[in-house]
Amino acid sequence: MAKELQLDDNGLVARLREPSTCREAFGEVIKLYSEPLYRQIRRMVQSHEDTDDILQNTFLKAWQNIENFRGDAKLSTWLYKIAINESISFLEKERKRRGLSLDDEESNTIALIHADTNIDGDELAQKLREAVATLPEKQRLVFNMRYYDDMKYEKMSEIMGTSVGALKASYHLAVKKIEQYFADSD
Repeated sequence: MAKELQLDDNGLVARLREPSTCREAFGEVIKLYSEPLYRQIRRMVQSHEDTDDILQNTFLKAWQNIENFRGDAKLSTWLYKIAINESISFLEKERKRRGLSLDDEESNTIALIHADTNIDGDELAQKLREAVATLPEKQRLVFNMRYYDDMKYEKMSEIMGTSVGALKASYHLAVKKIEQYFADSD
């Protein structure tokens, strides 16, 4: 997250709690967090259309539950948690709906990456997306947050409810698997 987002959280949360400024403040939340949440969701589900739907559901859930936001964590952490949970729920529903095994899901995800015309990238970036798609869900999530978002393990721990040590281990394993994917495809 950019520093201005983190610095403005307290004032924004106070405005979200105030009925007279709530709608305007939530518009700012959408403006500030749409792009980073979109990127996080997109790396999990691959499809632009599905990402848009999940992002919309994320903000809808946040709006419906804003009075339950206690402020124990940063607003961004709370929003990421909602987005990740929505993404995981979507992936589980899709897996069940399509009757896909985990191996079939991996093949399907790689096919989506190849068919995606909305993301530019060279061959190496495409290959990295494919390698990440082969990771188990948790490792994929940890890798995306750390590698692409440069998120600190402490923030990931708050979002995912997992220890920093376990997250570091997941990231290390993900990197090893990605390295192996590149080595095997040479």
